[in-house]
Order: sequence, then C-alpha cells, then structure tokens
Amino acid sequence: MSRIVNPPTVVVQPDADLLAKATAARIVTRLVDAQALRGTASVVLTGGGIGIAVLERLAQAPARDAVDWSRVDVWWGDERFLPSGDPERNETQARRALLDHVPVPAERVRPMAASDGVDGDDPEAGARRYADALREAAEYGDAVPVFDVCLLGVGPDAHVASLFPERPAMYETERTVVAVHGSPKPPPVRISLTLPAIRAAREVWLLASGESKADAVRMALDKAGPVQVPAAGARGRNRTLFLLDCAAASALPPGFYVPGTV
Repeated sequence: MSRIVNPPTVVVQPDADLLAKATAARIVTRLVDAQALRGTASVVLTGGGIGIAVLERLAQAPARDAVDWSRVDVWWGDERFLPSGDPERNETQARRALLDHVPVPAERVRPMAASDGVDGDDPEAGARRYADALREAAEYGDAVPVFDVCLLGVGPDAHVASLFPERPAMYETERTVVAVHGSPKPPPVRISLTLPAIRAAREVWLLASGESKADAVRMALDKAGPVQVPAAGARGRNRTLFLLDCAAASALPPGFYVPGTV
C-alpha cells in the first residue's frame, strides 16, 4: 500500500534575508518540539547560498539556545566529494556558519566522506559507509532514521541534494545513499541521499531564493514526475514545506501560497 502524503504547504517571504531568518526560527521551533516529545532531535543540512544563509541566521539567533544542542543529530543530504576542509564542501560551510558556534557533540555530527578520508578516492565506498551509519542510527530495523527535518535547496533545474533530472540516481528505489558521477554542476563527483532516504523525514523543507528558481518551483508543485523534476519527489512523511522568497515564487499563480511571517 502506498503511503499517503499530504500536499505541500508553500510559504513565501518578501526577500532572501527574511527567508533565511524565518527558516532559522522554524528550525529552532522544530528541534525544540522534537526534543520535548522524544528527547532528541535530528536535522539533515543542505548547502547552497540560501541553505548556508539559514545556518548563519540560526547561529546569530538568540533563540538558538532554546535547543539542547547536545541532543541534536546532524546529517547531510549531499556532499561534494572533495578533500576534508575544502571550502566548497557543504560540511566546511556548515561548520563555519553554525556548527562551530553551537555545542553539538562531535559524535553526533555525521559528515559524508571526503576524497582524502578513510575510503580514499572511492565515492562508492563513501556512500556505502554513510548508508551503514544511517542504518546503525535507525530504529526497528529501518534503513534510515526518521529525521525530524530534512532541509533541501532547489536548483534552477529542480535538482535537490545531488539528485539531478533523469540521472541514474533518480531511478534508485533500494539504496539510501549513492555516489554521483558526471554531475552537471561542478564538482562532477558527489555523494547524495536518494529519494527513499529523503522521504524518511517527518518533515521535508525545500528552500528556494531568486528568480532563477521560479520555473523549477512551479514544476515541482505542478504534478511533475520526480525523474524529470527531482524536487517533485522530495516529500516528508508528515509535512512538506516549500519555503520561498517572492522571486522564487514569481511563477506561481496568485493565492497559491501563504505569506510568511517572521
């Protein structure tokens, strides 16, 4: 029996700065609520301009201290397969933006493999290692933990994580993590969660800022197929949010979205 997924909710902020600020506030609320309910919380981070801006805003927010960071598990949706500390790695950017400023225990921060890591220059081995880590953290024999929130940036081509339109990873139904070769966006080699792993999240939040994302957002909300429009396949178990600025929402019909508040 297929799982029933609620339709996405679309929330639009006036500009990118307010989008980052409002999303940071949402993260605080979501993590605090999860910890109140289950004792711990988990988040899947994303890279990209708006994704890192959200983390910077979160680091600056006084409300961040409402979160017990010692009980937060941090994962990534994808990573550029580059050496550790490379400024283009999502991990490097996330550490500078947020993780170096909050007391998350090192063992709760789960970066994806680097090209100079224990598996060497072998992204397939790195993908398998990450899949193993997900399985070990999951409960009830599941392949992936039930993340509290999975943050995803939406690209101009509607890619999410490192899942690009009509690429082999879009046909993956079993594996939770894959190596990506020949990425149309540099660098060409990456590691990424697959849609089955993303869909394990209780909530999936898709972030988009700027007019260049407007057509991708429209297609993702217009019953497109996920192979051609990966963002159309990124949905949460309980809730899916499209968090946009006005420019990214400019191709949507009037009344399709809810005006955002901070």
